[in-house]
Amino acid sequence: MIWLTQQTFDRLNAELEERRGPLRAEIVERISSSRDEGDLKENGGYHAAKDEQGTNEGRIRQLEELLKDSTTEPSADDQTVSAGKVVTYRYNGDDEDESFLLGAREIAEDHTEIEVYSPQSPLGAALEGHKAGETVDFEQPNGRTAKISIVSAVPFSG
Repeated sequence: MIWLTQQTFDRLNAELEERRGPLRAEIVERISSSRDEGDLKENGGYHAAKDEQGTNEGRIRQLEELLKDSTTEPSADDQTVSAGKVVTYRYNGDDEDESFLLGAREIAEDHTEIEVYSPQSPLGAALEGHKAGETVDFEQPNGRTAKISIVSAVPFSG
């Protein structure tokens, strides 16, 4: 299940409806108009519209899949790192806390005030399922291992 904020869910639904309706119809019209111009081998407008159609249909499938497998339900307030939580953590030996929202990368477009990491990201995967107060070994992208203390994991409140 993919966790999305309500704002992101609504934005993606609106994009899906635009792509299924007006944008799809506009592309079909451009293909039809270009086809009427004659020789398709040398018709740049036709080929560009066909490419755009493929891109649009691919994005429609992507949005349908994402929205079908998503939820906007708030996460349990149990201090466990999971999607939909704002996670505050600290590298051991460091006095500065850092925070991020664990959720789908599409959330970042709507919530720029907080860093968004997916559960599949290295840090998200390392911390997911652990609770506040625990220390976790995290293999950094450079290959080194760091110890990270989870300070808190609270439901995102938007």
